[in-house]
Amino acid sequence: MITSAPFQSNPAVVNISWDLLPDDYVLPDDPVGNIFQPALAAFLNEILGLHGFIQSNALVATDFGICATVNGKTVIKAPDWVWIPQAEPPKNNRICRSYTPHTEGDLPAIVMEFLLESDCGEYSMNSNYPYGKWWFYDRILKVPIYIIFNPEVGELEVYILKNGRYEREQPTDKGLYWLESLTLFIGVWQGERFGKTAFWLRWSDRNGELLPCGTELVEQERQLVEQERQRNERLISQLRSLGVEPNT
Repeated sequence: MITSAPFQSNPAVVNISWDLLPDDYVLPDDPVGNIFQPALAAFLNEILGLHGFIQSNALVATDFGICATVNGKTVIKAPDWVWIPQAEPPKNNRICRSYTPHTEGDLPAIVMEFLLESDCGEYSMNSNYPYGKWWFYDRILKVPIYIIFNPEVGELEVYILKNGRYEREQPTDKGLYWLESLTLFIGVWQGERFGKTAFWLRWSDRNGELLPCGTELVEQERQLVEQERQRNERLISQLRSLGVEPNT
């Protein structure tokens, strides 16, 4: 949780443009923080996809460079998870290597960062090039929703951009946070997924009910089939008790 991070005034940060990266630009090859982070993102994407929340013109990505040009210098940050409501399809079937807001589509509506034990860069308000993540999302990109999740302890922080600055949201009595841009709640769920029992992020509908993942949907279907089988067996037993042999 951010409590007393120093505020650094930097009036020089005034010239922001949205320039595409050159095709030969060498993107930084930062290592993934740990092997659990891709699983967290995959679980989020799985449920959104199953329930129709990822449209064909949306961009949902993990560790994907979001770019801006600030005072003539290229700045790239790669959120652990990002959702962009509408993005232009890649031209000439080229592989997307990065994304430039305003030039290639909408601003990111939501960015997420998953905390690392040894790093608090997600809270960095460094106002000098190449800028801290918090500063970049808040002051440069102006992303409406910034989410920080600590999977080690299951702590979730949701910040909403209000009057040009991030303000921390308070959860419902169920520990959920409403995300208007997705029309879903998000919260912490502890359970087993991908062979690992841990704290995960889960989506819930307007009523606060969890959206089931793939294995849960399969189990629900299995239970429905089993209930139908038991209902048929009871019906057959009742008919036979009346002397009627059902035609099976």
